[in-house]
Amino acid sequence: MLSDNKVIEIFYMADDFCNFFNETVKKHSIEDGKKHRNKPSRLSDAEMITILIMFR
Repeated sequence: MLSDNKVIEIFYMADDFCNFFNETVKKHSIEDGKKHRNKPSRLSDAEMITILIMFR
């Protein structure tokens, strides 16, 4: 089992990747003019990636 520090490190790496990826996609995408809602109870992309890494 991984230590808490390792899990946090993996989460930060996933979060940095998601932030970079989302900014890159935003720069290169064409806006459709529609507003999209983010529901507050939804897991973030970094949280989902961390869970997937932990259970692989």
